[in-house]
Amino acid sequence: MSQEIEIEFKNLLTKDEYSKIKETFKIEEHDFFEQENHYFDTPEFSLKALGAALRIRRKQNKFVMTLKEPATVGLLETHQTLSDEMAENMMKTGELVNGEVVDRLLQLDIEVNKITYFGSLSTRRAEKNYQNGLIVLDHSRYLTVEDYELEYEAKDEEIGKKVFHQLLHDLNIPIRQTKNKIRRFYEQKYSEMG
Repeated sequence: MSQEIEIEFKNLLTKDEYSKIKETFKIEEHDFFEQENHYFDTPEFSLKALGAALRIRRKQNKFVMTLKEPATVGLLETHQTLSDEMAENMMKTGELVNGEVVDRLLQLDIEVNKITYFGSLSTRRAEKNYQNGLIVLDHSRYLTVEDYELEYEAKDEEIGKKVFHQLLHDLNIPIRQTKNKIRRFYEQKYSEMG
């Protein structure tokens, strides 16, 4: 089974702040790549209720299904590689392919047969190494929304938080409570449904 702990810090940006970061870190257009996230949950949002999330990501023409769930520090991610056919079928039908992710969902008492495809979010992403971590600059589009975000991925939570807050301070960007992409996607979907 492919699992890892992810420790990351996020901050939503204005378009001007996004441009400032591109300039500061000399991020050029050719540094960006496209990725698509396709989100799944039950109609009752059973995964969301657990603080978990299920997605299929297409990145560089490969599909990976990932279940993210809260861990003591960061998030526990369970990954499963999918063929194009498997991924496309899951997006059409909502039916999950058996494997590590379904096994983990069953351990969490999720009714796998109720899983439904909710939609997609596309992101233009650039990454730069920075102080023993990774800066991630995202421009995302989903439903009727467009947003900008800075992430910092670290190996250590305490050190990563200090580095990230210092970076925001140095760039004169206020710290904003930032939900992850899937939460923003679901809240937008929910508000558009209501």
